[in-house]
Amino acid sequence: MPHYFSSNFTLGILGGGQLGKMLLTETRKFDITTKVLDPSADAPCRIACNTFVQGSLTDFDTVYRFGKEVDVLTIEIENVNVDALKKLQSEGVKVYPSPQTIELIQNKATQKQFYTTHNIPTAPFHRFESLTNLQQAVANEQITLPFVWKSARFGYDGNGVKLVRQLPDLSLLPEGECIAENLVPFAKELAVIVARNVSGETTTYPVVEMEFHPEANQVEYVLCPARISEEIAQKARAIAVQVAQAFQVVGLLAVELFLTAEGEVLVNEVAPRPHNSGHYSIEAAYTNQFEQHLRAILDLPLGNTDSKVAGVMVNLVGAEGYQGDVIYENIEQILAMEGVTPHIYGKRQTRPFRKMGHVTIVNRDIEKARAIAEKVKQTIKVISIP
Repeated sequence: MPHYFSSNFTLGILGGGQLGKMLLTETRKFDITTKVLDPSADAPCRIACNTFVQGSLTDFDTVYRFGKEVDVLTIEIENVNVDALKKLQSEGVKVYPSPQTIELIQNKATQKQFYTTHNIPTAPFHRFESLTNLQQAVANEQITLPFVWKSARFGYDGNGVKLVRQLPDLSLLPEGECIAENLVPFAKELAVIVARNVSGETTTYPVVEMEFHPEANQVEYVLCPARISEEIAQKARAIAVQVAQAFQVVGLLAVELFLTAEGEVLVNEVAPRPHNSGHYSIEAAYTNQFEQHLRAILDLPLGNTDSKVAGVMVNLVGAEGYQGDVIYENIEQILAMEGVTPHIYGKRQTRPFRKMGHVTIVNRDIEKARAIAEKVKQTIKVISIP
């Protein structure tokens, strides 16, 4: 086994946001040397890595030069230069997840096509090279309203996804490759995080349930365990493993799912990295998702994914009407509540709906945890200095 701990071995991370910052908590725990690349001088990771490099994640030369200086390279965001990663891989740098996996997942149209090819259940969809082609298909009644429009590239946190209910909605969409997906009347949105190491050892975390903000299309609450039957939970975990094995992912794969009223489980989309739906695991699981990602990409034995206790996560996002230097109003009040742990991401500037942190609530009873989470959400406000 390579000598990872307290050595010159260097792990490179592309992306310096909050996911990287939380991953660095685990690298510091294990004393693994790290180097991080991010375009922002104020990236949350800058305070926790051994070496911080400011630079573009999408520029070939920047990513290539960065990758030549590390032993294993991983990501905390998918929007990276895949061609540079392919060249690094061909020259012996270990890149996990592989550039081929990242490339498939980067494009939502390709991702959806992949599910169809591999007999993975997903909502029916049509792929379009441009918005003009989509508008023509609607005019010719090949596509019926309502439907869900998704940009093929660069969507995140609800951006790049729109519900098209009537014809005027079409004119508000940006140009570019996209998909039109059948509107699924789902009962719940679920997620399963799968961990798969270099040797192919695979494990899944318990199924979580996600509750979304009605306007921002952002996750407001994540509940673990999901309030579903054991039969549905087993089905969701089995589909998530099928997806991870089809992609041959190394590291973590977050699989977002729709549960229909009929008990059908459909894959919505995936992310090949630690994910918002797994943040609860820092306080609630035996092995949190960030430690598990490290174990997987370094080909170490995978940890126990069971929960010690029920957990609910609340996202802390910038309040509407506030922009500027951040203040976490009433944070001391939530710290006085039982089982409550805030995580502040280190972004100095707030703006509406920007992810600024999260709060985990643990309790033996999921319903009690959910009630405290509601109180947390109503109490803490992410605002700016007047």
